[in-house]
Amino acid sequence: MVIRRRARRILIPLVLYSIAAAVVGYFVHHAHSGARGIEARQQYEAQAEELTRELDAVKTERADWERRIALLRSDQIDRDLLEERARVMLGRVHRNDLVIITGP
Repeated sequence: MVIRRRARRILIPLVLYSIAAAVVGYFVHHAHSGARGIEARQQYEAQAEELTRELDAVKTERADWERRIALLRSDQIDRDLLEERARVMLGRVHRNDLVIITGP
């Protein structure tokens, strides 16, 4: 009888603490590596940085194209740009030009 009381006095808190520790461990594990955890947040931040860099590159390219289009649309057309576009569209080159074929 005395042994059962001592066993209950020791085992019941031990079991309760073990269950509490398992629940806390479960939530800590998912807070770290779950779908919305710390690791996922770091991956989202890295992806956001990469997309921001890509957006900046696209904005720069767009500004360059807008500048070139503005040169073609203005009242006084840039002759070098016009000659370059004409050569590309017609497939012609000047006899002093060096042509480098880079592939298909």
